[in-house]
Amino acid sequence: MFGKKNASSELTYIAQGTKLTGESIFSGDALIGGHVVGNVSSNSHVIVELEGIIDGEVSCKEIKISGKFKGKLFCEKLIITATGIFEGEVNSASIEIFDGGQFVGTRISAKPTHQSLEEPATHNITPNITPIEQAQ
Repeated sequence: MFGKKNASSELTYIAQGTKLTGESIFSGDALIGGHVVGNVSSNSHVIVELEGIIDGEVSCKEIKISGKFKGKLFCEKLIITATGIFEGEVNSASIEIFDGGQFVGTRISAKPTHQSLEEPATHNITPNITPIEQAQ
């Protein structure tokens, strides 16, 4: 979906008009055309299509938003397309926003936080703070 294909990669599609509520765990790529409410975890990539909506907490390797996202996001890379709307908090190493894309929220720039499904889902963030030296 986003580059090199793996022969064993899987794709889950949530069609427009579908609403999922609760915890969703995807072992491969996920294409969201419907409405997902709750916690989402993927070992790979998530695409939110133009009509797609995610409302909740997401942990994935990379996410591309063309629809709407509201909540908390933990990923290595966030891409917001020209039609995408992000509202919430993101902990991401990289963000790319296309002209017209909307980012309303807070970014916590830290080491990538995506974890595989086999690891415990903890998102402890330790900021890298450097003291400011006072001028004399």
